[in-house]
This record gives sequence, structure tokens and C-alpha cells, in this order.
Amino acid sequence: MEEIKMPIKFHGNYVVIIRTGDAEDRERCQKLTVRRLSEEEKAASFKNQPPEVAPTHQVTFYDFGCKRIIEGVLKVNTEDRLVIGVKEKDYEFSPFKPRT
Repeated sequence: MEEIKMPIKFHGNYVVIIRTGDAEDRERCQKLTVRRLSEEEKAASFKNQPPEVAPTHQVTFYDFGCKRIIEGVLKVNTEDRLVIGVKEKDYEFSPFKPRT
């Protein structure tokens, strides 16, 4: 099982970029958590999807005070960036760095 390389702190601030085709939305988010879906969860929830497109991870985060939960495929896993693909959208998370 591949571990998430980006350090995630519950009280940290993150930038989330949501890409759909050529469109891109950039927001800040908090309370980011990422967990790998178990084989049992994938079998129960995504039994009609081929294994190569079935979600592998669940991501929970808050933006503008609203809780969001997404399930998707881990595409990029580096120390400064995490990308989760959900159907035709990509959610890119990175640590928020204030301008100095």
C-alpha cells in the first residue's frame, strides 16, 4: 500500500485546484484527510466499475465551512502535491504558502 507523501496536518491550510477540461477553480481548504479505500469498500461500492477506474482513495476537506468528501483515483503523490481524479475532474491539493 502506497503512503501519502505530502505531509498532512489536520489544522493546516491547503490550496485545492479543481480542474475540468480547460476550466480551473482555485480555493483554500482546511481539515484535509486522505485514506485508502479497503478492498471490501471498493468491492461493495464500485463493483460495476473496472478496477483501473475504480476509486482508490477517499478525501475529506472543508472549504468555506462546508464538508466535502470525494472518492477517486490517486494520480500524483509527491511531497508538495496530491492529485485525485474523480471522473472527468482532477482535485489537486498542495500546502498553502502565504505570499511574503
